[in-house]
This record gives sequence, structure tokens and C-alpha cells, in this order.
Amino acid sequence: MIHRTVSRLAPLSQAERETIRQLPRTVAAHDAHLAGLPCMTSVEQGGAAADAPLAFPFTVAAWNLERCLFPVESAEMLAEAGAQVALLSEMDHGMARSGQAHTTAQLAGHLGMAYAYGVEFVELGLGSETEREFCVADSNNLGWHGNGLMAATALSQPFLLRLPGRRFWFLQGGDQPRLGERMAIGAKVRTTAGLAVMVSTHLESNANAAERSAQMVSLIDALEAAFPGLPILIGGDLNTGNHIGGDWRAETLFDLARARGFGVHGGPEEQMTTRPSLITRWPERAMKLDWFLSRGLEIGRSRVLPSTSKLGKPLSDHDLLLVDIEGFSRS
Repeated sequence: MIHRTVSRLAPLSQAERETIRQLPRTVAAHDAHLAGLPCMTSVEQGGAAADAPLAFPFTVAAWNLERCLFPVESAEMLAEAGAQVALLSEMDHGMARSGQAHTTAQLAGHLGMAYAYGVEFVELGLGSETEREFCVADSNNLGWHGNGLMAATALSQPFLLRLPGRRFWFLQGGDQPRLGERMAIGAKVRTTAGLAVMVSTHLESNANAAERSAQMVSLIDALEAAFPGLPILIGGDLNTGNHIGGDWRAETLFDLARARGFGVHGGPEEQMTTRPSLITRWPERAMKLDWFLSRGLEIGRSRVLPSTSKLGKPLSDHDLLLVDIEGFSRS
């Protein structure tokens, strides 16, 4: 678990990214190079929030923003939903397809929130064919793609944890070659009942149920070791059902999480959390990928809101998942 924080992640030059492109396509070469990159071994902490604890009840959002092409409209949707904590995935920073913007910092600025951001992947290209249609330049300024956590209160002890995987995107990335592995980013937040741990994660899409279960067990093990006794909320795109026929019920990670004392919350069981978007143009695609896992917290309702702007424009290929936190559990 990485706890090193910086106010600005150290940039990677085009020459450094070319070095990554020329690396042997092996796990050993990948891991050795990643370990030496400050941008991959630090958490960026920024933004500003009121120095006051969150009062119950409060709402937490989990949202895969699919590169975050529309930060202003996405911030408006989070504000209208009343989210005081947001667990975000697929957040670009210095990517041509999203205007080279630091999308997490932009969202936090619009909402007056503190944020923590970590790089999941160094993108070595411009993205998929449809993503290239949105590019404002023929190269990325930074090439970062990651996860973020935002809150309407200060974040303490932020961390980044890389999850076990096969380095698929480095070894077999096709038109999306990347250095990196799936990860979680989190921090402690202060509530009127005490500290709680909020965690944004993104499990692997190109994996099977056993591999995603191993990622979840690794995350829970690390959280228990680092934050013993504290309430925990994990939220994000768990990619449940991806590459196993689209059936989230076939995943084993839910039972493993329940055995560790976690409750599972994903809105109405029959309501899927994906939709066609400007990038993902698959009208038949409907999957239930996004979830919250909670322990030590009293959970109210969980619900899914369509991630479309007021004019009907899709902001992501994932809808917005919300949960209400009513307090700490007594058990």
C-alpha cells in the first residue's frame, strides 16, 4: 500500500514514454520499470474542502466516468445527486481524447471538494478507434488514466494499492497498450461519529471470476491491515460478469466479501448500470458492473441514476450509483 503523497505527480516526458514502448513485453520488465516511476508510486492530493466532519445521513457516489469527457456536466450531475463523497474510475489526466485535462482536479474544483488521484495506467497510445475521434492533438501530454476519490471534507492518510493481475494491457493491449495494473485509491474521512475509510476501485475487465475475487481479497486484506476496526466503504466498477457471459451472479467475489462481513449494494437487482455512450456505441450492451461493499456502516437506500445530461447526452457508458450512509453500525 502506497502512502506517499504529492501536490503534483511527476510528469513523464515523451522520451520516457517511448522507453516504456520499447520495453520487453514481460511481467518482469513491466514491474521493474513501474516500480521506478514516481507517478506510479505516489498519490496526488489536492483540492479544498470545508474543515468539518460529514454529518449523517450523507450520500456517496460511485461512477466510472469513461475518461471524463465532460467534467462540467458530470460535476453538475454529482451536485444535483447530493453526493458528498465520490468514488471515481477511468479518470484521464493529460490525455488528448479528453482535452489534456486533469479531469479529477476539474471535478473537485467545480464541487469545492478535496481529492486524491492515482494513476492506474500510463497510456502509450491515443486509445481505441472511437476515442481517437475526440483527440485534440496527435499525442498525449501525460498519458495518465486512473482513479480518484473526492470528498466535501478533508482526506487523511490517502493511499494507493495495486491489485494482482496478469499485466494484460502491457502484454496484450492491442490498440490500447498500457503500463500499469488495476488499483484502488482511498483515504480516511471524518464523520460526526468518527473516521471511516472510503475506497474507489476498478477491477479487471479482461479477467475471470476467480481473478476478480483475488483482487477483492487482496484489497480487503490490505484495508484490514492498514485500518483495523474502522468502517469501510468500497465502491466502483467491479466489472462483474465481464467476459463470463455478462451474468454478475456468476461472480464469486460477493460471497467472499460477505464472508468478511461486508454488505453488498447495487441499487435494484434488475437495474443494469451500463448504457451506450459516445465512446462505447453498443446499444445491446447492458450489464451490472458497479457496486458498493460496506462494513461497519448503516446503509440506507442505494439507487442508480441515468448518466445523461439535461439535453440527453450520455456522460459515460456507466450510470451513476449512489448510496446513503445513515451512521455507523452498532455491531
